[in-house]
Amino acid sequence: MRIVLTGGTGFIGSAVARALRERRDDIVIVSRGNDGDVTWEGVEGEVERADAIVHLAGEPIAAGRFTAARLERIRSSRVDTTTQIASAIARSAHKPRVLVSASAIGIYGTRLDDEVVDESAPPAGDQLGRICVAWEAAANPAREAGVRVVHPRIGVVLGRGGGVLSKMTVPFKWFVGGPLGSGAQWLSWIHLRDVVRAILFAIGEETLAGPVNVVAPGPVTMSDFARSLGRAIGRPAAMRVPAFALRLALGEGLAQMVLTGQRAAPRKLQQVGFRFQFPELAGALAELFAERRVSR
Repeated sequence: MRIVLTGGTGFIGSAVARALRERRDDIVIVSRGNDGDVTWEGVEGEVERADAIVHLAGEPIAAGRFTAARLERIRSSRVDTTTQIASAIARSAHKPRVLVSASAIGIYGTRLDDEVVDESAPPAGDQLGRICVAWEAAANPAREAGVRVVHPRIGVVLGRGGGVLSKMTVPFKWFVGGPLGSGAQWLSWIHLRDVVRAILFAIGEETLAGPVNVVAPGPVTMSDFARSLGRAIGRPAAMRVPAFALRLALGEGLAQMVLTGQRAAPRKLQQVGFRFQFPELAGALAELFAERRVSR
């Protein structure tokens, strides 16, 4: 297949690009700079020739404090680019078979309850929830043009060389790791390899459409995650980070996201027979830190 990939140089996107190349797809990476095959100015011509589009572009959520300017960059980098892609599809004489346009489980809001949320749960009205709603709605021109649109609502991605895991591991290395805040908040995680597999699955699975929770079927509380991470790297997990310290370090908005969570379930993926390679946290962390244990 000829696949247009946006965000193809990021943490998830670069892994998706590798997997697509391994299966011999013809990939075109869209980038703002010189590290892609084409820039956003040339995206419309590439849409015309694409069999599928995987749209992962967007400013990283956890890259800094939630100032008004940063929230606008987070919103525009997602909503405006999705609008550009979807509008190009609507105008195209040759339309792709599918648009896989990323979203996030943040659409369910910053929560402290134990309610399991699947794809039928209503969106939240907080800042990130509203951004996710607008992000998904921006793909409407492609939907209305008859193209199958899939929104992978991606959870907390665990992988080597980037993402949240590299940041969370640092205090454990200095023997000061532990849960963030109360530790009761739910963490809907997923191994990077399963994110990539789910995205490739969505490209080919014609019955899959709309929002799809891309999370492992075994969510954990923050306390359980800290204990499992400590065991995986051979460090204690007793130093709880209090909420006030996180607010001072991260700012209120970003701290609120870390101190809460979502207990999300991958109902749609399971219904269509997707098999997770890493359904449980212990197995995922064991794989991610296997090289560390061997080298010690």
